[in-house]
Amino acid sequence: MRAAYYERVGAAREVLQIGEVPTPEPGPDEVRVRLHYSGVNPSDVKTRAGTRSSALPFPRIIPHSDGAGVVDAVGENAHAHRAGQRVWVWNAAWGRPHGTAAEYVVLPPQQVVPLPEGVAPDAGACLGIPALTAYHAVHCHGGVQGQTVLVAGGAGAVSWYAIQMARAAGAACIATTVSSPEKAAVAQEAGAEVVINYRTEDVAERLLGLTGGIGVDRIIELEFAANAAIDIAAIRPDGLIVAYGANAGEVTLPFFQAILKNVLVQFFIVYNLPDAQRQPAIDGVTQLLQRGALRHRIAARRPLEEIAEAHELVEQGQVIGNVVLSTG
Repeated sequence: MRAAYYERVGAAREVLQIGEVPTPEPGPDEVRVRLHYSGVNPSDVKTRAGTRSSALPFPRIIPHSDGAGVVDAVGENAHAHRAGQRVWVWNAAWGRPHGTAAEYVVLPPQQVVPLPEGVAPDAGACLGIPALTAYHAVHCHGGVQGQTVLVAGGAGAVSWYAIQMARAAGAACIATTVSSPEKAAVAQEAGAEVVINYRTEDVAERLLGLTGGIGVDRIIELEFAANAAIDIAAIRPDGLIVAYGANAGEVTLPFFQAILKNVLVQFFIVYNLPDAQRQPAIDGVTQLLQRGALRHRIAARRPLEEIAEAHELVEQGQVIGNVVLSTG
């Protein structure tokens, strides 16, 4: 089969290769998916670049955790799936050498989810990391019904879904932060009612004014290292900060302000969600898709052969929305 892969970390154009590799065969408890699209996420780019580690866990890595296609072959014990079924997949490259930047992938059946009718396959490649992260951030600790919520970085892939999901879950008011008028328009399209340009406005001051000095109930944070002090200032007493990302290995917190407010901080990474939390997120995303309640924002589509350019688009923040590769 055709696949993209790398055997060392580094710049996209230096290490990513396209070539023929053996087509995987499903074992007794596995499902093979003929992939149509592969999603490119920031974590995929950082892993390939060696941001977290210069050592490869496997001699050769086919990247990307998210993808969508049709079931092609089913192992004898994978009874929940059938050939020809439209599906999306998650965690394909997490702890494994073979991700979705290929024509085929073999996975345990629980990582292969039916894609509801009417949902385009390229949208299915955007669900594993962005949509599941957003759903858990919105619904953990009792959810957002009746709450005032800040979704940081409202034009990001996760935030795009989180704003929609918070609205569907009954949030009273959804605020977000952006860095440009173009991104403000995207966040408003998703459903944010209050859009704050963090380059020109005091975010905490604006949110305190919005809430009569009390602070917001929940903050969904994509860059906790940069925004921790703002978040602590803007959160209400006994409020919740859900942090799923940071661009630094260490975070400095204003401890006394946080402890006086009894702030709860929930850290999580979607790759490591336990089954008791992941399955409700999968079910919830499926229900929203079945209702037609989610819109998708695919900013760029590229063929597999242009994977290096796709990585650069994500790495350099050149597009607003998801980047997907067509794999055949």
